[in-house]
Amino acid sequence: MSFHWPLALLALLLVPLLVAGYVYRERRRVEAARRFGNPDLLPNLVAESPGWRRHVPLALLLLGLTAMLVGIARPHATVKVKEQEATVILAIDTSLSMKADDVRPTRLAAARAAAQAFLDKVPDKYRVGVVGFTGRAYVAVPPTHDRDLARQALHSLRSGEGTALGDAVALGLRLSAQQRAADGSRPPTSILVISDGAQMSGRTTPQQAAQRARAQHVPVYTFVLGTPDGIVEVPLADGFTAQLRVPPQPQVLQQMAQATGGQFFAVRDDARLRQIYTNLGSRLGSHHQSREISDYFAGGSGALLLFGGALSALWFRRMP
Repeated sequence: MSFHWPLALLALLLVPLLVAGYVYRERRRVEAARRFGNPDLLPNLVAESPGWRRHVPLALLLLGLTAMLVGIARPHATVKVKEQEATVILAIDTSLSMKADDVRPTRLAAARAAAQAFLDKVPDKYRVGVVGFTGRAYVAVPPTHDRDLARQALHSLRSGEGTALGDAVALGLRLSAQQRAADGSRPPTSILVISDGAQMSGRTTPQQAAQRARAQHVPVYTFVLGTPDGIVEVPLADGFTAQLRVPPQPQVLQQMAQATGGQFFAVRDDARLRQIYTNLGSRLGSHHQSREISDYFAGGSGALLLFGGALSALWFRRMP
């Protein structure tokens, strides 16, 4: 928490002074009663002593005063604010290794299902685009509000050879740069990449793509999918096939996320991937922003002052 007028907090020194004055007054009151009367006779004159209740209204009044003085200093806090408009690019690796079935039913099918679950969580005002990448990156659907169209694009993704990771991120950046909010500004953008390996082809390196994303303030969230036991069958001549091990390679994806201010996730099963994607869809719907919260302190102060005054009138009202 920060304050616009921090010097106003010096007024809080009045609170302990008031407490000390109250304690001093209470002691003087008891001493005066002892000088001018016999304390042993008080039970015959007063039905019961107010005890701790006599201090509660004053304590509430002092708390209200404290809140009021803090509010005068105009405090600011970081609060969560819902995004009104944004663009999210889903970049899905459709290379040959994504056909491995170590993640059921296959890595690509799991990535597709998780992305579809993500669409159910992302706010309706968000535009969502889908980019697939094998040996080249291609647009399955440009950023759109139409969720059905985005789902159809996910379903249309097909496997191919090569992994143009850097090209996919660069293509996502170009697509997002074309988007405009209602006020003409460029809405905030995030790129979500699901892949199982490093760069295998393409013209843009992952490092170059990360530099461009960072320059445009676009975080890239990366998900490496698969287990070390992943295997795919590669067709050979004369109808034969060979089994090829395709363990995930997380290093490049991890570096890209760190360089752009995103986050890296290592996922071994489809349930975990879907959970992360849906949670991320909810989280992308808001951002943290510093705002003044003086109104909260003013409201709290007023409530405490009223409550303290009401208790005082209720417990210690005097009959006319």
